[in-house]
Amino acid sequence: MNESIALKRSLRVWQIVMLGMGWVVPMIVFDTFGIASELSGGLVPLAYIIALGAMLFTAFSYGKMVRAFPSAGSSYTYTQKTMSPYLAFLVGWASLLDYLLIPMISALLIQIYCTTIFPDIPTWIWIVGYVIVATAINMWSVNLTANVNSVLLFFQIVVIVCFVFLAIRDLHNGMGVGTPLTIRPFYQLDFHFSGVIAAATVLCFSFLGFDAVTNYTEEALHPTKDIPKAILITALTGGLIFIVGSYFTQALFPNPSSFHDPGATAPEISLYAGGKLFQMFFLSASFAGSFASGLASHASVSRLLFVMGRDHALPKKLFGYLHPQWRTPVFNVLLVGGVCLTAMFFNLEMAAALVNFGALIAFTFVNLSVIAYYAIRLKRYKTPSDFFKHVIMPSIGAAFVAVLWFHLELKSFILGVCWVVAGFIYLVCKTKIVKSQPGTIEIREDIEEQNVSETVS
Repeated sequence: MNESIALKRSLRVWQIVMLGMGWVVPMIVFDTFGIASELSGGLVPLAYIIALGAMLFTAFSYGKMVRAFPSAGSSYTYTQKTMSPYLAFLVGWASLLDYLLIPMISALLIQIYCTTIFPDIPTWIWIVGYVIVATAINMWSVNLTANVNSVLLFFQIVVIVCFVFLAIRDLHNGMGVGTPLTIRPFYQLDFHFSGVIAAATVLCFSFLGFDAVTNYTEEALHPTKDIPKAILITALTGGLIFIVGSYFTQALFPNPSSFHDPGATAPEISLYAGGKLFQMFFLSASFAGSFASGLASHASVSRLLFVMGRDHALPKKLFGYLHPQWRTPVFNVLLVGGVCLTAMFFNLEMAAALVNFGALIAFTFVNLSVIAYYAIRLKRYKTPSDFFKHVIMPSIGAAFVAVLWFHLELKSFILGVCWVVAGFIYLVCKTKIVKSQPGTIEIREDIEEQNVSETVS
C-alpha cells in the first residue's frame, strides 16, 4: 500500500476494544430494560444470553474476514474482495446508514440530556458544541479518540458497579425478589420462549458496534491478530455487562408493569436504587456513554468513507485524502461533523429506524463473505473442521440475522430501501460515466491458503 495514502498504525488491542465498547454503550442496558422486560416476561438476562450467542456467530465471521483481508472498510471491503465491487458499493452505501447516523443519534441524545438539565438554553447550542468537540478530537488523532473513549467507558463501568452494590443492598433489605441470589431472572415456570426470543431480537441491536472495530484494521499494530481478538473481547465484554446489569435490575424490578414509562426506564431505575443524588450520577454516565459512542462512530465512519474514496467508489480527491501530518481523513471527519449538525432537524425515532437497516445489511454480507471466500473460492469445505468453520458457522450467523430482519420495523425497511435505491442510481450514473468498476479487487489468497488452524482468540 502506498504510504502516502496509508493510515497510521498506532492502535493497540486495548485501544481498539475501548473504541468498540464506546460504540456498544454499556449504559444502554438500562434504557432498553423496560421494553425487553415486557417482551420477555421478566427474563431480560436470559434474552441477553441468547442475543450474545447469536452475535458471536457473526463476530466469528468478522474475525475470519479480517484475517483474510486486513484492510479498513469492514463489510464493504469483504464483499468487494469476495463477491462483486458493484454489490460491495451497495453494501457500503447501506452500511453508511448505520455508521453515519450513530453520531447523529449521539448528538440528539446529548441535546436531550442537556436540555433536561438546562431547559432555558437553546437546544441547538448543545448539538453544535458536541459536534465541534467530537470533530476536533477525531481530526487530531485516533489515539486521542481511543484515550478519551477509555475515560468515558471507565466512568460508565464505575456507575454500573455502584448500581450493583446498591442493588445488592436493596435486595438484602427485602426489595424486589428479596435476595441477591435468585434464578428468577433466568427461568420461570410459566415463561414463554417466543417472548424471550422477541426480546433477544430487540437486544441484539444493543451489540451494534463490535463490528465497527474492523474499520480500524489499517491503524492496528498487528491487524490479523489484534482485530479478531478485539472483536471477540468487545462482544463478550459488552454481553457480560449487559447480563450482569440486567440481572440485578430484573431482581429489583421482577414485575415488568412496575415502570411508568417502559421506553425510558433509566431514570426510574437509578432513582429507586440510590435516590436523587445517585440518579444524577447515573444520568451523567448515560451522557458519557452517548458522547463515547459518538466519538467512536465518528472515527469509524470516517475510515469507511476513506476506503470507499481510495477505491474510487466515492470521489477519491475528497474521500481518499489523508492529512499529511495527522494521518487522519480530515475531510471525512468534517463531513461527518456536518451530518451530525443536521440532528437539529431530525428526531430520534427516524434516525434509529435507519440505523438498524444498515447494521443488518453489514451483518448479512459478512457472513455470506465467509462462505463465498473460504468455501466457494478456496474450496475449504472438504474436511469436517473446514465445513464447520466455513459453512456451518457463517450459515448459523446468517440465520440469526435473518430472524432480526423478520423483526425489523416496516418503517426501517422502507427508509433503508429508499436509501439503497438512491445508491444504486448513483452507482449506475458513475459506472456509465467513467465506464469502470467502483473498486479494484485484489484477492489476498496467499494469507489464507495455508492449511492452518484458525480460531478467533
